[in-house]
Amino acid sequence: MEENKRRNNSLDITQVTIIVFLSVIVGSAIFLFAKQQIPLAFLILIIPFVLIVIIWVLYNPKNGIVLIFIANYFAMGIARYLPGPLGLSVDGLLVLTWLSVIFRQFNHKVKWIKAKNLLTLVALIWYGYALFQLINPQVVSRAAWFYAMRGVSLYMLLMIPLVFVAFNKKEDLDKMLKWWAWFTLAGVAKGLMQQVIGPDPWENHWLATVGGKTHLLPGGLRIFSFFTDAATYGGSMGFSGVTFGILFLHTKGRKRYFWLITSLAAFIGMLISGTRGAIAVPFAGMGLYSILSKKFKIVIGGFIFIFAIYGFLKFTTIGNSVYEIRRFRTGLDPNNPSLQVRFDNQQKLKHYLADKPFGGGLGSAGNWGLRFSPGTFLAETPTDSWYVQIWAEQGIIGLTLHLFILFFILAYSSYYIMFISKNEDYKGKAMALLSGMFGIMAASYGSGALGQMPNGIIIYMSMSFIFLMKEWEKESI
Repeated sequence: MEENKRRNNSLDITQVTIIVFLSVIVGSAIFLFAKQQIPLAFLILIIPFVLIVIIWVLYNPKNGIVLIFIANYFAMGIARYLPGPLGLSVDGLLVLTWLSVIFRQFNHKVKWIKAKNLLTLVALIWYGYALFQLINPQVVSRAAWFYAMRGVSLYMLLMIPLVFVAFNKKEDLDKMLKWWAWFTLAGVAKGLMQQVIGPDPWENHWLATVGGKTHLLPGGLRIFSFFTDAATYGGSMGFSGVTFGILFLHTKGRKRYFWLITSLAAFIGMLISGTRGAIAVPFAGMGLYSILSKKFKIVIGGFIFIFAIYGFLKFTTIGNSVYEIRRFRTGLDPNNPSLQVRFDNQQKLKHYLADKPFGGGLGSAGNWGLRFSPGTFLAETPTDSWYVQIWAEQGIIGLTLHLFILFFILAYSSYYIMFISKNEDYKGKAMALLSGMFGIMAASYGSGALGQMPNGIIIYMSMSFIFLMKEWEKESI
């Protein structure tokens, strides 16, 4: 009886505390609204939601990974509507989720041994090279290093071991695929709205101030959905199209039709993006899948299909009245003026970097270069490619290391799929993820797709799950 009284008293105190806290928040917000301090008022109102998120993530690190995946997909699009560095939300959630893992150690045994593997090692080596860039004598701005290294190496280092220790079940992979599919469909829906209805006022403002030069072309608008730009949108949709298309081929039951719908919708999204480089994603992805399958009919059929599409775009004019097809066709023209400009820029970079084996420093090229070191050679010379940017910022040594790591992961995963895996479900999912990843790797020669949100986080999670599949098979024996 006394115990119940104590419990009720404790509950009453908690309820009163919550009511008082919320009353102070609402009262402060009303006061600030009355004083026309609207941004500050909204900031005050957000505080309870932020606290709820912190508590929810600290309760279970899996909740943090859910929010990381959501923020990774939508944060940059929301930034068009709400001012502020929303891209840093992924960083904050990664740190918070790692704190949750550490605190969880006190009540649950965290299996740190799961993160002790080759994938974590190469992520650590790559981040170590990024740290070395801080003492690169060519560095112009070390502030730029902080911003640039996040997408280049920090997310990889934080995300890969996080999956191994906190999101390492077969059900977790299924959840990720489901979220990814629904988010892909949302991206396609938003893209079709832009094409049919037109951009909304906030998107029009972005086009008028930032994106118009590259997105408002004589043939029409390059669709960008809620992504940072059309190039990222097109590459991401190609990634989804390849992955879910292969999942359709290796899934039984009604779910396979959901994968098929997602794949077809994603390819529509890729087409309306007007991103010529995105066509490399299905070409490379399906080409790798044909090899991984080790089935003669699929290999022959796959390459016939790829060459048929290539021939259609390269040697015919069928469909030229459709702007999207016409634009993709120009991507296969070696005399395309845009391609020639890229080659010219690469020649300039080749001469500039000849005596700089470690590059100009992380953040010295691209958007970060323009922001932190405007007027410098690397900042003013467009890279137009993930690999060219790695080369410009981290030199030939950095580019060689980066390519070695990527192809090591590709080779290791391919060997598992082709010669070790006996589980058809795991093999199908691994082929889907790896083929999509390889497509993005190929497309990144002409864009920054590999390091852009949402591709980067999805790729690091995919790498982790492929490595985990080998362990799952051992456990099931």
